Amino acid sequence: MAKPYAYNRRARYDYEIKETLEAGISLKGYEVKAVKTGHCSLRGSFVVLKNERPYLLNSSIPPYQPKNTPKNYDPNRSRQLLLNKKEIRRLIGKTKEKGLTLIPIKMYNKKGRIKVEIGVGRGKRKIDKREKIKKRDIKREVDRDLRSKE
Repeated sequence: MAKPYAYNRRARYDYEIKETLEAGISLKGYEVKAVKTGHCSLRGSFVVLKNERPYLLNSSIPPYQPKNTPKNYDPNRSRQLLLNKKEIRRLIGKTKEKGLTLIPIKMYNKKGRIKVEIGVGRGKRKIDKREKIKKRDIKREVDRDLRSKE
């Protein structure tokens, strides 16, 4: 798979992702060009359901060519995610469960279309994050010791 246009690094750190889902995204032409050149960010963005439709909020897509972009363009506007009704109903059921939220993980290209990977996850507590960091440090030290003994 090709390199994603945008990746939300904090998503897997701050949330325990239970399952992922692929969704299309409704963009304007100049936004598509900006995304394809890598001018987009998912930092701090999240997905909400309004009127049984999923929207991506707080994702930043700055204009590709600022001089050719409409004057009233908002780079952080809410963008509709494209899913079928069955997937939307499943998401509604998941978000009603206590503590589950929808987080965009990455934005990528699939057969010429821009897709967003959405994760259904539960927020991690501070203790969980510390344990993960501790395990990673121990693994790093073990790997370092094995390499030095070779």
